[in-house]
Amino acid sequence: MRKIKVLHLEPTDVCQAACPACARETDSKFRKDQKHHLTIAHIQRHFSDRRIKSLDKVFMCGNYGDPAAGAYTGDIYKWVRQLNPTVTLGMNTNGAIQNTFWWHEIGRLFNQPWDYVVFSIDGLEDTNSVYRKGVSWTKLMQNAQAFIEAGGSAHWDMLIYQHNEHQVDECEQLARDMGFKWFRAKVSKRPLIGRLEWPRNYQAQTFEGAIKCHAQQEKSAYIDARGNLSPCCWIGATQTDFVRTDSVVDFYPKKHATCVATCSTDQSQTAFSNQWRKEIQLC
Repeated sequence: MRKIKVLHLEPTDVCQAACPACARETDSKFRKDQKHHLTIAHIQRHFSDRRIKSLDKVFMCGNYGDPAAGAYTGDIYKWVRQLNPTVTLGMNTNGAIQNTFWWHEIGRLFNQPWDYVVFSIDGLEDTNSVYRKGVSWTKLMQNAQAFIEAGGSAHWDMLIYQHNEHQVDECEQLARDMGFKWFRAKVSKRPLIGRLEWPRNYQAQTFEGAIKCHAQQEKSAYIDARGNLSPCCWIGATQTDFVRTDSVVDFYPKKHATCVATCSTDQSQTAFSNQWRKEIQLC
C-alpha cells in the first residue's frame, strides 16, 4: 500500500440518472433501494492519515452512483485537502445533482492547479438526455456555471453516438463560451443498448496481447461505495464480480478476465487508445 499514489473513490451508489449502459441499469442483481454512502471511516480502514498525506491524487467517479449524490462527498474532499493541501482533487459527474451553492463551494475547494471536475455532457439540450436519462439540462448548466465562476477547472466529456455526432463542434463552442478548460469527445467502451448506435465510420477494436495494467502504471487503488478495496473500478464494474483484496499491489500481475477485456494490448496500445476522437484544451 505504500506504493499507491492515486486513490479512486466511489462515494455512493446513488444516482438520479438512468443511463442505459450504466451498471445501475444492466446489472440485474443491483438493488437501487439499498443505498450506500462512503464515509471517512471506510477510507481509514485501508489508508491511514499518514498515507493520505503521501498521495498525489484523489478523485471520485462511480460505477453505480454519481459522486455529487454522496452524503459525505464534501466532507471527504475537505478531509483529504486538510491532510494533504497540495493533492490533486478530481470528480466525474452528470452535473445535475445538488444546487449552485454546493457547486460553488466545490469550485472554491478545488483550488490547486490540477484540480478538476469532469462534467459528462453528451450533446446539447435536445440530445443529452437520450443517453443521460433523467438529467435536467437546466440544472446541469446552472451547476457547471456555478463551479466555473467559483474558480473551478471544468472539463466537458462527451460520449459520441449517431444521434449526437453532428453536435460535437457546437458542444465544443458552448464549452468554450462557458469557460470550460477542456473539451473531449469519445466513443464509449460500453456495449450498445437499445437504440444507441456507434458513430458513422467508427470501427470498434479488440486487443489480444499482453495486459498493460492502467492501475499498476499510475499506482492507483479503488474503494467502492461500501468501503471495499479493489485494484481498479473495472475490476469492480459489477458487484457480483467485484474483486476484493487487502494487497492491491500483489494483485496487479494477475490475469483476471476483466483485465484481459479492458487492458489487453496490441502493438503497445490498449482499447482506450482508439476511444478519444477529439481532445482540446480550451484555455
